[in-house]
Amino acid sequence: MPTINNCRCILIIGATSGLGRKLALSILSLPSRPIVIVCGRRQERLDELASSYGGSGRLKTMRLDITADPSTLRSAVSNIVRAYPDLDAVMFSSGVQHYFDFTRPETINLDLLSNELTTNYTSVVNLIVLFLPHLIKLGSSGRPTFLYLVSAGMAIIPGAWVPNFSASKAALHNLSMALAVQLRRKNVHVVEIMPPLVESEMYNRLPHRDRLATFWMPLDECTKHTMAGLVAGAPQIPIGMVAPVHQKYVAGKLEAASKILQNHEENRKGNPVNMNSGFMPRTH
Repeated sequence: MPTINNCRCILIIGATSGLGRKLALSILSLPSRPIVIVCGRRQERLDELASSYGGSGRLKTMRLDITADPSTLRSAVSNIVRAYPDLDAVMFSSGVQHYFDFTRPETINLDLLSNELTTNYTSVVNLIVLFLPHLIKLGSSGRPTFLYLVSAGMAIIPGAWVPNFSASKAALHNLSMALAVQLRRKNVHVVEIMPPLVESEMYNRLPHRDRLATFWMPLDECTKHTMAGLVAGAPQIPIGMVAPVHQKYVAGKLEAASKILQNHEENRKGNPVNMNSGFMPRTH
């Protein structure tokens, strides 16, 4: 499988803080010298990145609110592709997380719940749909193209204190596997990054942040492991404590999904096969 070293131009959405920012700077430093477009909502963060790292001419910035309406997103994607026709990779690293206690339904803010789902999943799907015509066209010319999706360990085993966050990441996890199977024939390679609880400013306002800091993975360490997976060309990159959970519950699912799709296509052609044959029984 092609790797991050094949990328000539990558757009990173959610690159003004946290893992997205660290990955943007690490990718900028690759020997392959790609153009890195950092994208986010906060203009002051974009300005700081441009001022600190834009000297090479390879770091670009673009302001974008991924929760904008579809017409705004369509216009933004059109402008990006027009400005950067060499764009061959898009990474989705933006995300929000809220605590919801469903034993006290009167406390749940439905607007926050909807925004979390939109930010973590729906907006990602919308943007993938809008970028795919360009990536597929480039892929058909022989250039490998990439979609990088940052999910979470809680996509596999949910965090009961953040049920909607876990559900949104589980949706992204399943989407990434389905797209990986669908799009590989188009030379579009889908990679899922699965971090554990990672040092992040999203936790700065929490009263128990200090307790979280005793067991989260430092941001630099998570970035190092992620980059190793990207350089190796792994289709899924489970990091830290997520790795054994991935091995137990996820290993083999990509292959099974591929077989199920093949069976589905055979059935559509009128060559009936057992649709259950793609499921892999597990022994414990």
